[in-house]
Amino acid sequence: MNVLLKSATVVDPKSDFHNQTVDILIEKGAITNIAKHIENPKNYKEITRDNLHVSQGWFDSSVSFGEPGYEERETIENGLNTAARSGFTSVAVNPNSNPVIDSFADVSLLKMKSEQSPVNLYPIGALTKESAGKDISEMYDMTQAGAVAFGDYQKPISDPNLLKIALLYASNFDGLVYSFPLEKKISGLGVMNENITSTTLGLKGIPALSEDLQVARDLFILEYTGGKLHIPTVSTKQSVALIRAAKAKKLNVSASVAVHNLTLTDKALTEFETKYKVLPPLRIEEDNIALIEGLKDGTIDMVTSDHNPLDTELKKVEFDFAKYGTIGLESAFGVLGNIFSTKKTISLLTAGKSRYGIESSTVNIGEQADLTLFNPNEKYTFSDADILSQSKNAIFEGHELKGKAYGIIANNTLVIK
Repeated sequence: MNVLLKSATVVDPKSDFHNQTVDILIEKGAITNIAKHIENPKNYKEITRDNLHVSQGWFDSSVSFGEPGYEERETIENGLNTAARSGFTSVAVNPNSNPVIDSFADVSLLKMKSEQSPVNLYPIGALTKESAGKDISEMYDMTQAGAVAFGDYQKPISDPNLLKIALLYASNFDGLVYSFPLEKKISGLGVMNENITSTTLGLKGIPALSEDLQVARDLFILEYTGGKLHIPTVSTKQSVALIRAAKAKKLNVSASVAVHNLTLTDKALTEFETKYKVLPPLRIEEDNIALIEGLKDGTIDMVTSDHNPLDTELKKVEFDFAKYGTIGLESAFGVLGNIFSTKKTISLLTAGKSRYGIESSTVNIGEQADLTLFNPNEKYTFSDADILSQSKNAIFEGHELKGKAYGIIANNTLVIK
């Protein structure tokens, strides 16, 4: 693949051309020249777009696709195409398929099905067999097959001894253990944030306490065992404070936050619209502010779309019975553009790679091209036309966003809108 990017503004603090508007020549998948102006005597494909910007390829640490087993929600092929056209060159895929990804063979299947894609797929293996929360899965074997972390998607580890054993065992091969931040005995049958809004609507609540208790417990266990812990999709002010204190103690913990928990609150549920039913639930503005501050000071390491396609039948039901989840790959960049500067947004979309052992290629001559192409200033209303997933459960449909991806160049392949 040979291509010439014209008048592209580089957003990469590790690049010699950071903040410069340049032409970028890519030959056979590698960056061979960067300059103010590059001639094109070999008549390579030229890419020109309005306000074209380029950065290191983006990474999402929590993506669900459905396949195998739930292909009606999303296939691996279309999911990776959605990721590419949304600006992501790497995604970590959750194990919540059918069967659950909990063995060497399962991980190998995901890797095999993604071999032809320009997007790198990194499987997250289930922490427990069938994600049932009882017996530790074959973590080491899955590592050998290519798994980058281990967790039961949106399922808390109820047994504290199981988390202790998992952290101790995974330490032998530097494995990253997930623990979903929810204490089920506290959350009970709750379906949204416990607050004045849930009382007004007559819906059972999930208190912030249910997350805070679990995070506190997990951090105590981590301090005792050592190892590497990741807390996915935190949503409360107190969780941020607990993680900040743990990092001050030099505990090996990381955390992510879903983009919708940065901007939306439980007030969005006043019409019982199920597209806003997510887990963790939408909280209150005070939590949003704390999460944003946590990203700014490094307490929270990364953002995720927490992309979770669900077919219509699972959402178009009474609120109590609707499934948790939203798609988000397509809208993640535009949401962050409403909150952060372009430089900070790109930092948040690339920061998670190191935690998962994923190499980063800078925008420099001699590097393999692993690039995202985007316009950080385009303002638009996110609509059905912007949805690339098979499923349409989009929490940000109808919302004003700022910033849109054009596509990617990765693995010697160009994908562009």
